[in-house]
Amino acid sequence: MALPQTENALSLDQLCINTIRTLSMDAVQAANSGHPGTPMALAPVAYVLWTRHLRHNPEDPHWPDRDRFVLSCGHASMLLYSLLYLTGYDLSLDDLKRFRKLGSKTPGHPEHGVTPGVETTTGPLGQGIGNAVGMALAEAHLAAVFNRPDHNVIDHWTYFFASDGDLMEGISHEVASIAGHLGLGKLIGVYDDNRITIDGSTDLAYSEDAASRFESYGWHVLRVEDGNDLAAIDRAFADAKAEDTRPSLIVLRTHIAYGSPNKQDTAAAHGAALGDEEVKLTKNALGWPSEDTFHVPDESLAEWRKCVTRGRGVQDRWSASFAAYRANFSVEALELERRLEGRLPDGWDNDLPVFDSDKAVATRGASGQALFAIGTAVPELVGGSADLAGSVKTELKGFPAISRSEPGGRNLYFGIREHGMGSVMNGMALHGGVRPYGGTFLVFSDYMRPSIRLAAMMQLPTIYLFSHDSIGLGEDGPTHQPIETLAALRAIPGLTVLRPADADETVESWRIAMQSAGPIAIILTRQNVPSMAGYRNGMVGVTHGAYVLMDPPGKSPDAIVLASGSEVEFAVAAAKQLTTDGIATRVVNMVSMEIFAKQPESYRNEVLPPTVRVRVAIEAGHPMAWHRWVGLEGVVVGLERFGESGPYKEVYDSLGISTEEVVKAVLKSSTNATGVGLTPPSKAK
Repeated sequence: MALPQTENALSLDQLCINTIRTLSMDAVQAANSGHPGTPMALAPVAYVLWTRHLRHNPEDPHWPDRDRFVLSCGHASMLLYSLLYLTGYDLSLDDLKRFRKLGSKTPGHPEHGVTPGVETTTGPLGQGIGNAVGMALAEAHLAAVFNRPDHNVIDHWTYFFASDGDLMEGISHEVASIAGHLGLGKLIGVYDDNRITIDGSTDLAYSEDAASRFESYGWHVLRVEDGNDLAAIDRAFADAKAEDTRPSLIVLRTHIAYGSPNKQDTAAAHGAALGDEEVKLTKNALGWPSEDTFHVPDESLAEWRKCVTRGRGVQDRWSASFAAYRANFSVEALELERRLEGRLPDGWDNDLPVFDSDKAVATRGASGQALFAIGTAVPELVGGSADLAGSVKTELKGFPAISRSEPGGRNLYFGIREHGMGSVMNGMALHGGVRPYGGTFLVFSDYMRPSIRLAAMMQLPTIYLFSHDSIGLGEDGPTHQPIETLAALRAIPGLTVLRPADADETVESWRIAMQSAGPIAIILTRQNVPSMAGYRNGMVGVTHGAYVLMDPPGKSPDAIVLASGSEVEFAVAAAKQLTTDGIATRVVNMVSMEIFAKQPESYRNEVLPPTVRVRVAIEAGHPMAWHRWVGLEGVVVGLERFGESGPYKEVYDSLGISTEEVVKAVLKSSTNATGVGLTPPSKAK
């Protein structure tokens, strides 16, 4: 390993590269926390990509036809922060000095919306690859819909950097398979083959041939044996861009903590600062002033900042191209602008379905009808399911499938890949111009929970359709009957969960979802449920999250029964019986706890008067989330055990999710001298 001995002896390329390495070392050392080794290893490939290939404008991080860059190995965040600062984004050297400090623009892992130029939140390994696949898919879709001969207004690449850990995570298999199947030729990844993880050498747990694996997915795979060979890296990117029928992966052999005399190629450089002494030794080895921290040579910064001028020129040329496009295709230009701005078309909800109040309908079926009506009016609505289109009702009938030959289709077949589906949806939403939705059985939302969590963190307008929502799915039994799942989803900050009670509320849930800026999960039944239209006074209450569905005539309530979804039917029946027996009972339909919690206190107190202490909730799931609304003195008729296999009505009865159990709980609470009630004990299986 021959390294220059003084800064003055460094070539300009090497000076720029070592600026990344030393900034990364210094920031991690100042924070006494972080991952210095990977930025040091990837500095050369990042330099080549960002200065020679990446089409980006630091002055406008959001222009629509920019290339996307995703750092899937988010632990190497100082690589990205260094790049953003050096190339001229709105990130200062002082921001780098505040790496990992509270409230800084340089958090421990990249966060979308916090740091200008960060395209997505990464850190959970493998997620960034999935996001990149979603971005590339959105680009291909929009290009197919809007580009015209000699007018390619959507024409950009998506790049990602991934580590050994990213490729080990199962999600990488799912999304790489999707990308290869769809032939996303404008997706280019770099695999940092440094052969080190936190625990030590990858040999401890990893012996597969990653290159062959990606070739089997249908990827174009290139190999660069020396991570410091700038010419070879440059050629690899050029070759990858020339391949337009397959996604490309560049397998790059690197050395973690390159230049560190004692920690290069060791796990010690992965997840901890190098240490003051090792930083000095490394700077000496790299020909850098060893006593200076956050040292940025003028020549290096000037070279990096040429990206501003180049980026301005690239965007100006695109703007001129788009002006010509608008002159020739004004209708298409206006439509593309509308989609990119996230505005719904006028009249998008004019033809939503209306249901017969005398007919019981499964809410999954009602959702399918609403989806078709909205999808017909909102062409950017694109999605599908994890191989459950017929069961979850996610197909836009009459519209083509997205495929290698027809990227402009509308129905997206994710295959049996829930986690991949969630991550790809996030990438599509981040790209813009499309509105992704995806569906599966509620119990399998656990497979995609990390992606849902990140969608909530980034406040992405993703729509999840989760059917077969309870023990009401019946015969498939406890493996498919969700118990704790609803409570777990409701616990995710920033995710709005809607569990409509009937077909009309399902349509209204879709209306809420389409107008939401953040992620929405609509929870749907397999079984038919009766209409509540005869009790409900219009649909306004649904938009408030919870509302009074039924009140005792001419009386103030003595008790309140709360429910959601299919259990609202039991609540209504129980309230009728209780009111007839002398306990005036109100029914509150809790469609969305999250929306209700955001209502003014006056409205919440109107729906749930604090003076009414007898409160019982019923839901065919875990009771945890309901205690916020029934209070410490309230009772929840719920489940703290797994389900049973059998006809759904028999399963409900055997597990005590019934009108009778609600009546018993209200009577017990009403006659208890202290007003205290407990959740009924779970029945033994």
